[in-house]
Amino acid sequence: MLVDTTSILQDAQKNRYAVAAFSVYSLETAQAAINVANREKNPVILAVGERYFSSVDVEGFASFIQTVAQKTTAPIALHLDHAYQKQSILRAIRSGFTSVMYDGSSFSFEENVRLTKDMAEIAHLAGVSIEAEIGSLAKGAFSDEEEGNGILTDPRLAEEFVNETNVDFLAAAIGTVHGMYVTKPKIDLKRLEQIRERVHVPLVLHGGSDTPDEILKQVIERGICKINVNTEISMEAVSFLTRQLNDKPGLHLSVIMEEMQEVIENSMTRFVRLFSNI
Repeated sequence: MLVDTTSILQDAQKNRYAVAAFSVYSLETAQAAINVANREKNPVILAVGERYFSSVDVEGFASFIQTVAQKTTAPIALHLDHAYQKQSILRAIRSGFTSVMYDGSSFSFEENVRLTKDMAEIAHLAGVSIEAEIGSLAKGAFSDEEEGNGILTDPRLAEEFVNETNVDFLAAAIGTVHGMYVTKPKIDLKRLEQIRERVHVPLVLHGGSDTPDEILKQVIERGICKINVNTEISMEAVSFLTRQLNDKPGLHLSVIMEEMQEVIENSMTRFVRLFSNI
């Protein structure tokens, strides 16, 4: 069933677990995430990034997800990830997304507040929840995200930002990266604790891929309620495809896609279990 994203995250915050937000941009990735949610009886967030709008028919994709989600018993949310354009947010809202993210992290704090506040008003008028970001993740290896400056979130500014913008959940930068780490992860758990003390809304961790399991458990214990995962699953799927094409070049595309979806489901299952069983 398709539900409001905030309701999922508020339950996670109350019961001290995290919900996996998987990037989806194809039939196989979306079906995999929904199948895992249903099988594991755990909520899952399907995140469609603005960067995929050039290759994904957003309205058609959203309609497909809404139809399939109606058949499930597990809560499913449909989220617009890293949107920089007002038009993308409007398009997602009209298509039935249950939450949107406006990313104004590249602007000054004051400008980020102003723009995010405007986007929050639009989303809330439509009954849609909104995520925003303060601070910015650096770009690691194999990521398809834009380059970030890696500035960590200031706990004091995080509190002011949430109070000023009225966002429903906040992405905090504490040292993770988009993609795979090129050096040993340095996650600032103390900073996360300080943010949690000041910010009452659910907190989001971008950059779940390649982050050690023990660190993921610790950030959940310290208040992270939503963890975004993309690159690690992509790499496992691409590695599978490479092996199949090298070993069995005559395989039909339909067979390869079916088997690839199974690989994706296995990877997603690991994250769902890890996040919900700390």
